[in-house]
Amino acid sequence: MGTFRQIYYHIVFATKHRKPTINEKNESELYKYIWGIIKNKKCQLYRINGMPEHVHIFCDLHPSINLSDLVKDIKVATNIWIKQSGLFPEFVGWQDSYGAFTYSVREKDMVINYIKNQKEHHRKQTFEDEFRRLLNEHGIEFDEKYLF
Repeated sequence: MGTFRQIYYHIVFATKHRKPTINEKNESELYKYIWGIIKNKKCQLYRINGMPEHVHIFCDLHPSINLSDLVKDIKVATNIWIKQSGLFPEFVGWQDSYGAFTYSVREKDMVINYIKNQKEHHRKQTFEDEFRRLLNEHGIEFDEKYLF
């Protein structure tokens, strides 16, 4: 009998110092590259999107992979690729920290739509406010001085 699982993660991470260095013109190339990394780790990507200073990934986590390794692998590989590609000339790196939030199958479509509509959400809300809201919604205690 196989291993059965359903582990949905909404992963959010920002560029170093939250500088807007992911240009809209080439962001889809970055998202395709991240999708390839996720696929190679036997995980399923459901949605990816972001803004010039952060990325949202909604994916299933394969039982053989742990979350921190997946995020580390995505950041390390994209850091190298971004710098070699020349598509994001102002990019200097990713912030060390990240947020990861779990969701149930009933919430899957809601999260996919939320990530799909990132550009729209951020007309009304900053990344800092969005991240603070995600932490609060998930009951995660945090100290403001370490947040940003």
